[in-house]
Amino acid sequence: MSLKVAVQMDPIEAIKVAGDTTFSLLLEAQERGHELFFYTPDRLSMRDGAVIASVQPLGVKDVQGEHARLGESMRVDMRGFDVVLMRQDPPFDLAYITATHLLERIHPHTLVVNDPAHVRNAPEKIFVTQFPQLMPPTLISRDKAEIEDFRKEHGAVVMKPLHGHGGAAVLRILSDDPNFGSIFDLFSVTFREPWVIQRFLPKVSEGDKRIILVDGEARGAINRVPAPGDIRSNMVRGGAAAPTDFTPREREICETIGPQLQAMGMILVGIDVIDGFLTEINVTSPTGVRAIKRLGGPDLAVDVWDAIEAKRRA
Repeated sequence: MSLKVAVQMDPIEAIKVAGDTTFSLLLEAQERGHELFFYTPDRLSMRDGAVIASVQPLGVKDVQGEHARLGESMRVDMRGFDVVLMRQDPPFDLAYITATHLLERIHPHTLVVNDPAHVRNAPEKIFVTQFPQLMPPTLISRDKAEIEDFRKEHGAVVMKPLHGHGGAAVLRILSDDPNFGSIFDLFSVTFREPWVIQRFLPKVSEGDKRIILVDGEARGAINRVPAPGDIRSNMVRGGAAAPTDFTPREREICETIGPQLQAMGMILVGIDVIDGFLTEINVTSPTGVRAIKRLGGPDLAVDVWDAIEAKRRA
């Protein structure tokens, strides 16, 4: 089947194709003969109830610097597409939320991946708390007394912004850390929303596993190992990716959350697991697909497009 596909993403000329999951999805779509179009979120509009965008025809090539060929811009009704890939990176802010409201108007007539209403209602560090039995002890708060009580119970903790991304502002606070007061003050003036406080998991030094689920099923994983002297395993923060297999506990986690992800229309999801504990469920613009393939795993872009095409045929 040939589909008309639009991708909503950050400026495509700035991406690094070797590790970009969105680019892997575009390569596979082109290989299948789908017609591709590109636009950035700021080009999405609503006029008299119709969702429109200025899009450009897109061709892709797996060569950095020559990876995107863009045609002339055209103003189109978004209901004319078969599929929209919502793939701009966080922050998950009001601009992101507004985009989900607009794309919700065309879904499911146009299949939006992932379902925009459920993306909006599943902030990654809150949605995961629906599965407390799979998580480390976790507090979401900005109340100093609550945080201090949590620290007394659990000792060393990790503190991070609720809507943060890419490992930014993720801090380990020791049980007797004299910097806690200053960190609390800094977070108070920087982030208006509550924060996430979790019991520190020492085995993060052995890796933070990224598992990719496609339509609710675990399909591949990489182990992201923090750089020396850092607790953050994000590859944009210097983490190194290594091949890995699923443990029985990780399969249990995926089998527990998978049916709900599938019911919510979450075709591409990335979860983070440290030492057998689920820490995040990433539904906005999950990454890891190219790294999994590079390290000898399956090409999950194939699985994603198989799932999309199956939904379009249904």
